[in-house]
Amino acid sequence: MFEKAGKVTDAIEETLIAFFLGAMTLLTFANVVFRYAFNDNILWALELTVFMFAWMVLVGASYGVKKHFHIGVDVIINMAPEKLRKVYAMVAVTSCLAFSILLLIGSWNYWYPFATERAWYETDDIPMPEMLQFMSDWLNEGERYEKLPRFIPYMALPIGMALLTFRFTQIAFQVFSGKLDRMIAGHEAEEDLDALRADVLAGSDDDAMAPLTPDSYKKSDVNVKPNGKED
Repeated sequence: MFEKAGKVTDAIEETLIAFFLGAMTLLTFANVVFRYAFNDNILWALELTVFMFAWMVLVGASYGVKKHFHIGVDVIINMAPEKLRKVYAMVAVTSCLAFSILLLIGSWNYWYPFATERAWYETDDIPMPEMLQFMSDWLNEGERYEKLPRFIPYMALPIGMALLTFRFTQIAFQVFSGKLDRMIAGHEAEEDLDALRADVLAGSDDDAMAPLTPDSYKKSDVNVKPNGKED
């Protein structure tokens, strides 16, 4: 169950992160061009960029848990025996899961009023797309929105915390089932991988720079006869 849900969550997170990162880059570049080439600017560019950055960070926090990107200290974990290491992992993942649940509850309680009694509260500069005006009939008593309502960008809070809670639940399942004994990637494993990559690259360079010797011709698959023809 967690594997299938994890694949779907992976696709959602990767798509959102890539979209917001690309959109932020394009929008910022376009605003610079307008400012210096046409002595004008996109009025809503800054506010929209801030909201997109918030989306990317909150979704990226969840993705970082899955990829073990978050910073952690594993000195005590590495010194502990294997059985005690699993206990440490259980305590850590339980604490993180409890904290993420609190964040999820708090973010929902903050966002929900903006989608109900405060649905009229709009952003400062971002115009409301025409395709989303149907929301005015549902949430704003039929009055058209001039600007984007704040509950749309603020939705990043509950969605990001829901994804984070799911990721910690996924890690907790792996820890309690014995598949993981820590929540972060071990630094020793990273160093070994870097050393292996360096050795492979060094070996490739040595092979490319090695001079030709009679033994090299013996190892070759092509035999050259004295008349210059190949076998």
